[in-house]
Amino acid sequence: MKAPTRLIILVVLMLLPLTGFLSGNQMIIDFRSQEPRSWQIINDGVMGGLSKSNFRIISSGTGIFEGHVSLANRGGFASVRWPVGKLDLSSFTGLAVRIRGDGQLYRLRLRTDTQFDGIAYQTKFQSSNQAWEVVKLPFATFVPTFRGRILEDEKPLDSSAIFQIGVMIADKQAGDFQLQIEWIKAY
Repeated sequence: MKAPTRLIILVVLMLLPLTGFLSGNQMIIDFRSQEPRSWQIINDGVMGGLSKSNFRIISSGTGIFEGHVSLANRGGFASVRWPVGKLDLSSFTGLAVRIRGDGQLYRLRLRTDTQFDGIAYQTKFQSSNQAWEVVKLPFATFVPTFRGRILEDEKPLDSSAIFQIGVMIADKQAGDFQLQIEWIKAY
């Protein structure tokens, strides 16, 4: 085998784990090594509610979504979302999220466009109380919603065009919350 051919093979073998081919997954957001370009807080204040939340990244490489959910004024949700460009995740089964929670129920939300409002595909997950865990969320479990209502006649999630990823707390869970996120991967 010629030297240039060996070099090409070596470079390809070194790059394969970075692209997810050998590991079977693709890193989407990793707070240990990068900050997302931007994130957006959207709470129930958009409809008159009083819930508050924020998102910050601490030095250990953990994103922290925290705040207080209030049911006053017909409110009751807090959320954060990240634009991720356009991701084609059609060759994957779902998303895995490494979290440390507070025992509350959260929603992972995906959007197939860049709009502020519109259809969001979401699935729920229960966090453990203060234990790090990896939660796997198959794309088949994401349901289309609009402003909290499930859309029965909407088409299923198109995982070939994901533009936004978000996290939400709702479901009449009034009080303080905190969810730590280390990374989100496609598996």
